[in-house]
Amino acid sequence: MRTECNTERMEFHGLGRRTVVGRFDGGRISSDGGGVLLREVERRTHILKRLAECFTDHRDPALIEHTLESLINQRVIGIGLGYEDLNDHDALRNDPLLGVLGEVSDPTGGTRKRGRDRGCTLAGKSTLNRLELTPRDAGAGSRYKKIVAEPAKMDELLADLFLEAYPEPPLEIVLDVDATDDRLHGHQEGRFFHGYYRHYCYLPLYIFCGEHLLCARLRRSDQDGAAGTAEEMERIVGHIRRAWPEVRIVIRGDSGFCRESLMEWCEAKSVDYVFGLAKNSRLKAEIIAEMEEAKKQHETTRQPARVFKDFRYQTLKTWSRERRVAGKAEYLAKGENPRFVVTSLPAETIGARALYEDLYCARGDMENRIKEQQLSLFADRTSTHEMHSNQLRLYFSSFAYVLVQTLRRLGLEGTELEKAQCGTIRLKLFKIGASIRISVRRIRIAFSESYPYHELFRRILFKLQKLPVRC
Repeated sequence: MRTECNTERMEFHGLGRRTVVGRFDGGRISSDGGGVLLREVERRTHILKRLAECFTDHRDPALIEHTLESLINQRVIGIGLGYEDLNDHDALRNDPLLGVLGEVSDPTGGTRKRGRDRGCTLAGKSTLNRLELTPRDAGAGSRYKKIVAEPAKMDELLADLFLEAYPEPPLEIVLDVDATDDRLHGHQEGRFFHGYYRHYCYLPLYIFCGEHLLCARLRRSDQDGAAGTAEEMERIVGHIRRAWPEVRIVIRGDSGFCRESLMEWCEAKSVDYVFGLAKNSRLKAEIIAEMEEAKKQHETTRQPARVFKDFRYQTLKTWSRERRVAGKAEYLAKGENPRFVVTSLPAETIGARALYEDLYCARGDMENRIKEQQLSLFADRTSTHEMHSNQLRLYFSSFAYVLVQTLRRLGLEGTELEKAQCGTIRLKLFKIGASIRISVRRIRIAFSESYPYHELFRRILFKLQKLPVRC
């Protein structure tokens, strides 16, 4: 921060005979010293540089102080460091360390053109706000907002980053699909009341493969949760198969995605699926004997009991064909708990128990990934008026997730944080007090001596530095 800070003294509760006082006059001290790890990841992957290429910049180069790449770095890394609001950047723009993360040539801000901006390294909230609110039809003749996002390129970049994460094509991948609510508190475009969630919201669609994010699509909530899934899968599966033509693909989702159109699309494209199937009287009648057996086991052991059955099933009206269903007859202390899944996988390949317990139930981990984005990376910060700008905010959150997840994959493997969620990684690795000293030849970052994870930090940096820097 700038040294011209508020020096008004603050008095705290004393310690013995000593008074405890404080001032905001520590000089160039950043609270985000560990953010340099994200810069090391960026230097080796160019995730944010390639994201900047997904925009068309119509600004006059002679009048630009903040490059498009520095704006993207500032916004996305800011989200990764825990700053959800654009208002935060009116203070953060003074932090020289964030200037280093944003690849600003003069992180002191001393060479800014206008006197009132000198000492401010980065862009303020107004400039970043124009980045987010640029209309889709803006051009060089527009007055203020001239940086146009190209969503199709961002979607393609997410798929490319997924492919690059594998040194060799895998034999099989599982694509998890799910929808969630994005609660709205204003009168944003596309706002509707959702009866299940009982509030006004968007209904974003997510597609993951393990920890890899492939799609984050903002949608209105006045539609079926599976709406648009086949179209997104058409795009993603086509992209994957162009690179990996032999890979086997399985799509996995809960009963909200058990739709004839999606299953029919999978069968036509030679893509396997396993979806939850909402129970009904006909399905429960299929597992009466198995439920009786599970009840007997429970009464004998007083433990939850499960018995599985494989059978063929077709709905009375909606399905075009008979399909394989695996039924779980479960008996608990509270009584019966039947569950069903429908799949294209043959019984010879995977039995009913393994299909349900090992394959289908594993989809629950995707919900942790969605929570990471919404709770730690502010994917639900969709408070602008127009839906396309809220989608852009969702993209920024998504690429912040990809950047942190890439750090987890490349730098944290083999450490105690290899399974840590984004919020834990931020707390333990990014939030380090550090003073910044800038000279003509060197930028010296002095980290806090009392930082408790300094050995872990060194190990992670060493792992990253063994990776080649991308040209």
